[in-house]
Amino acid sequence: MTGGIVIISMASMGGIGAILSLFLAYADKKLKVEEDPRIEALLNILPNTNCGGCGRAGCRVFAEALIQGTASIAGCVAGGQAVTDNIAEYLGVESQKASRIVAVVLCRGGNKEAVKNAVYKGERTCAAANLASGEKACIYSCIGYGDCVQVCKFDAMAMNDNGLPVVFHDICNGCGACARTCPRDIIEMHPLEHKIFNYCRNKDKGAVARKICKVSCIACGLCVKDCAVEGGIDMIDNLAVINYDKCPQDDQPTKRCPTACIIFGEEEKMTRETYYASLPKEAV
Repeated sequence: MTGGIVIISMASMGGIGAILSLFLAYADKKLKVEEDPRIEALLNILPNTNCGGCGRAGCRVFAEALIQGTASIAGCVAGGQAVTDNIAEYLGVESQKASRIVAVVLCRGGNKEAVKNAVYKGERTCAAANLASGEKACIYSCIGYGDCVQVCKFDAMAMNDNGLPVVFHDICNGCGACARTCPRDIIEMHPLEHKIFNYCRNKDKGAVARKICKVSCIACGLCVKDCAVEGGIDMIDNLAVINYDKCPQDDQPTKRCPTACIIFGEEEKMTRETYYASLPKEAV
């Protein structure tokens, strides 16, 4: 009797399993979503770095957006003009100009310039140190532990011997990973046309700012007066802010800056070759 019950139970379970298998196979066939073959073709064109510079989660999502017509064909900053042209050719549309943007580190307050008022002994990352305000007296400054360098997938950055990140102007493709990683938002993305920058984010009053960093903006207003176009530079929260829609890209506003925090044409000077050539041979 017991053996019969076992056999019946096994047969029942087997029958249920077979029915469920058939149901799942039928559902898989009916509900299967066929992927657009154009997506795979576009992935073969894209660099597949998944850097996020296009503003999407990865190259596949960007390819899907291209097919849907919700993304610009010039949206792949890592691919540049060549990839833009190839995408346009594949989709049968007119190509667009791919504007190159690069990362700019808006802080020059390194170990030599900035005052340290604490000793940090926690995890050596900017994200962790920022929770404890870091070691520098300036709470707006670069923390200096290189989170931005670590996330750069293109070897377009390095930490110099002054504890500051350096961007290689010739290598950076503007993916923005470093800017998104910086806990203090001192890294910004700018087009190549932008050549004048205020390398300070300190919003303290001038006297306070200068005490804690030799190259801080002290809100003196000379750059505002010296800019050839009114409104080209504004003083906002004790900080000189450049209005790129108005400010001529020349060195006129930099000439009387007492702390040399506003500089013209510095970014393009720093290439990877220039940086490594400047290092001692043993460091290289």
